[in-house]
Amino acid sequence: MIRSVIAAIVLAVAIAPPAQASAGEVYVALGDSAASGPLVPDQVVPDLGCWRSNRNYAHLTAGAIGAATFRDVTCSGADTGDMYSAQGTDLGSVPPQLDALSQDTTLVTVQIGANDVGLTGFIEDCLNLLPPPVGDACNDDYTENGQDAWRIKTDALRPKLTALVADIRTRAPRARIFVVGYGTYAPPNGCYPRVPIIKQDANYIRATLQYFNRALAEQAAAAGVAFIDLQTPSTGHDPCTSAGTRWIEPYVPASPATPFHPNARGMRGFADAVITAVSGA
Repeated sequence: MIRSVIAAIVLAVAIAPPAQASAGEVYVALGDSAASGPLVPDQVVPDLGCWRSNRNYAHLTAGAIGAATFRDVTCSGADTGDMYSAQGTDLGSVPPQLDALSQDTTLVTVQIGANDVGLTGFIEDCLNLLPPPVGDACNDDYTENGQDAWRIKTDALRPKLTALVADIRTRAPRARIFVVGYGTYAPPNGCYPRVPIIKQDANYIRATLQYFNRALAEQAAAAGVAFIDLQTPSTGHDPCTSAGTRWIEPYVPASPATPFHPNARGMRGFADAVITAVSGA
């Protein structure tokens, strides 16, 4: 009986109209490749060099809330600097992402920071086709004088995030702002050799991403805006899971997506989290 009641509540929430979002929303999506959806069908114009999908979570969110105006300027390779300056891509330059904001913007999602600290490259650096003792673990390569290089980079990012939120608020004073975190890229102990990252490195990647997401959440709170957790809903949908279950593809993708990036299923799952947050459901 209890399970039936819970199921009914979940269904009611799923079909209920948004509590906060309105049909008049002017929604701007900012971010990097985790938000843009590189190689997820269909890639859209303009700015093909940004590898932006019409099924990324921002597009799905805009449709779900019935946004009156939607501007998606997410772009693969973007870092916080590209919020303010033109970003070069393989197919030409694109304007600063903050240029998409206006006085009438009412909703902003921003997922940024991974490229500032080099997290994608870090995961790829830890790929190990041969286990120890032939292959070396990567986690100890990032410790200098007893300090973790990735945590140092993450902590250096904190003031940039606070300043970015303030600048978004200045350009879009009416907007509700949501900082979006990153998903789960490794389960405890990994799944070597299916994903060729050995146990200690998988745990290191996991801890590093958890620290990074905590930093994003803390800076969002410090700036007085909301944080959307994608790590929790993507648990059990990491690159180690089956092709029909995973939201984030491994080094050799089985679905159209860039390695260690969300596939279409993942974008749908992340959209559910974003829709719930921005609608106040």
